Amino acid sequence: MIEEEVGDALRKSGLTLATAESCTGGLVGHRITNVSGSSDYYKGGVIAYANEVKEKHLHVARETLEDKGAVSAECAREMASGVRTLLSSDIGISTTGIAGPTGGTPDKPVGLVYIALATKEYVDYEKRIFHKDREGNKREAADAALEMLKGIFWKVK
Repeated sequence: MIEEEVGDALRKSGLTLATAESCTGGLVGHRITNVSGSSDYYKGGVIAYANEVKEKHLHVARETLEDKGAVSAECAREMASGVRTLLSSDIGISTTGIAGPTGGTPDKPVGLVYIALATKEYVDYEKRIFHKDREGNKREAADAALEMLKGIFWKVK
């Protein structure tokens, strides 16, 4: 399973991880903590569903939320950086999006998800659009977040 591969890579590298989740509602953290011994590398997570939580606890700028929206690359990047700082981890990963079936617009359709990964050196993001039901979109987003996290170790090698 990918969460085991990510866990092995984190353990071997001596790096720690924190998660900030909106649309996935804690599913990424759940998957990570399904691995025995994940306390060696997983610091914890914040389920920041409400904008006030994104702003107050993850330090997402109010301007970002007002100008770009909670479902944006900018918000995802700030969430990932914010949780990394908040929990003093080496890596922060975030998810924000529209799981559905409601809430979509022509510019931001149901299934749109932004995933961001932050380290001390950089912050990167991916934009994905999934075409499942609510639970399927959440699963796909969690899978994509774990894949992005796994990918960081290929870049380091």
